[in-house]
Amino acid sequence: MSIRIIPQDELGSSEKRTAEAIPPLLFPRLKNLYHRRAERLLQLAQDNPLGEYLRFAALISHAQEVVLYDHPLQMDLTARIKEAADQGKPPLDISTLPRDKHWQKLLQSMIAELKPEMSGPALAVIENLEKASDTELEEMASALLASDFSSVSSDKAPFIWAALSLYWAQMANLIPGKARAEYGEHRQFCPVCGSMPVSSVVQIGTTQGLRYLHCNLCESEWHVVRVKCSNCEQSRDLHYWSLDNEQASVKAESCGDCGTYLKILYQEKDPNVEPVADDLASLVLDARMEQEGFARSSINPFLFPGEGE
Repeated sequence: MSIRIIPQDELGSSEKRTAEAIPPLLFPRLKNLYHRRAERLLQLAQDNPLGEYLRFAALISHAQEVVLYDHPLQMDLTARIKEAADQGKPPLDISTLPRDKHWQKLLQSMIAELKPEMSGPALAVIENLEKASDTELEEMASALLASDFSSVSSDKAPFIWAALSLYWAQMANLIPGKARAEYGEHRQFCPVCGSMPVSSVVQIGTTQGLRYLHCNLCESEWHVVRVKCSNCEQSRDLHYWSLDNEQASVKAESCGDCGTYLKILYQEKDPNVEPVADDLASLVLDARMEQEGFARSSINPFLFPGEGE
């Protein structure tokens, strides 16, 4: 199955009822998203060997929250949705969507918000980004969106991505229309922007027991059935790994067919789990998976394999 976003006026009443049965796609709910992430990062930083970096990530998340409300985005995406539906592509496709300078405004505002909180190497990095030309910033953005991580230093990437992510999340939040599940391929990529997931969450509430992959760029979530590899869709050689026990709220789902794994978070075990924060805080599990010979099928927005690594 794949997921297509189709204009509201092209959905019949029966399709609307079907879409509401199991929502194939959840657009980002920006209210409290970054606040909740920052709070979770600070909570997980306690007694964690990565505590200092988790607190650093919390500062960036808090800056995203402030800038989100300081610089709202106004954009009519109706024509874009229709065009993308006709082409069978994500409406905010990272490989084809022209970028507005709004994302650079978000970056500079985030830098201004973060400067009083930063010191040492981190302060030097954002001051360097502050002085970068528009062309240099666009080149780094293009490289990250094309997964050319070797072209951008790993200390600059989280700041660039945070601004891009906020920009894409604002756009995704403005999308008019509904999503419809159809037969197709590439379910491992976000149907809104074409980026990859950061992790997956088995949810509670109105979507009780359903697994959704969380986009590492636009913050949208899309449904992928459980007990099926989110990368290659095979189900015959799946295994689940955890550091604690069977009741752990964070596990890794590995696939023997494609040799990859993706974290899976269980809200029923801990309702406070957060896709980005809990993935970042459980890097010890990633090390274990690498020892077992599996490769990540995802990227955390605070941990890029950048230049020099």
